[in-house]
Amino acid sequence: MARNDNTVLVLGATGGIGGEVARQLCDAGWEVRALKRGAVEGKREGITWLAGDAMDAQAVRRAAKGCAVIVHAVNPPGYRGWSELVLPMLDSTLAAAKAEGATVVLPGTVYNFGPDAFPLLAEDSPQRPLTAKGAIRVEMERRLEDASREGARVLIVRAGDFFGPKAGNNWFSQGLVKAGQPVRAVSRPGDPGVGHQWSYLPDVARTMVELLARRDRLAPFARFHMAGHWDADGTRMSDAIRKVVARRTGAQVRVSAFPWWLLALASPFVVTFRELREMRYLWRTPVGMDNAKLVAFLGREPHTPLEEAVEAALDGLGCLPTAPVAVAA
Repeated sequence: MARNDNTVLVLGATGGIGGEVARQLCDAGWEVRALKRGAVEGKREGITWLAGDAMDAQAVRRAAKGCAVIVHAVNPPGYRGWSELVLPMLDSTLAAAKAEGATVVLPGTVYNFGPDAFPLLAEDSPQRPLTAKGAIRVEMERRLEDASREGARVLIVRAGDFFGPKAGNNWFSQGLVKAGQPVRAVSRPGDPGVGHQWSYLPDVARTMVELLARRDRLAPFARFHMAGHWDADGTRMSDAIRKVVARRTGAQVRVSAFPWWLLALASPFVVTFRELREMRYLWRTPVGMDNAKLVAFLGREPHTPLEEAVEAALDGLGCLPTAPVAVAA
């Protein structure tokens, strides 16, 4: 099968970032395929769904036949099985990408950096992580760079903590608020006065789509950082949530410190809590990203105003009434 330069395979299309990228690529005119274990095969809402497991190299290879791009946005749910599953899944993608000469797109994180690179991260900052997940992230990028010398191309877009209309493994929908429940309180994970970086999923996806539209100008191994939404003192995000909820419902939402002590108690029994607790260091020190390279390349960074993004996120998560509640003057 000849390669179609407008065909993309998305792994992780039912997740937050994978789903958003798939939708935006579809809207931009791409032929989008999505591989999902147990999927009912067929085309729905412009996306062609294929049944298969990202751990199965042959399934990924078949799904990627003729594709110019593979978006690797798949992760084990709830952080379970990271050490056993993440690298084999990536290897399946890389084998397919090398066979097709395709570009692999990876949503990157700050996990692969340690305190020696803080507080402002550049694309080439040293990668000396503190955690096991961070070490895996470093190895992922090493394998991606090797693949870029062996017939594949690579685009990594690193961003801060995700939030957006779709629930997923992110702090916004699991820590600050609770997906599917009205917002009565906001938990604040960070230490007082400590800055934190957030990234709105549709903005991250838009950045990837715009970079892919210019991929003929990208290096074989390209990395870009997004600045996202910088919460300088750790209160900006919680204030935005409070304002949106007050405007939509009239309710006054309280803000309280995140119960890290509860994670400590439950960590021996709940994998997700243990993994979240491991990342606490990122809430105790400011960590931001320098987006100068991205702005120089695109001319700007896609950026939705914070309150608009927060309202869309809360709506999508089912945390707000479907119609605005009239608030008495």
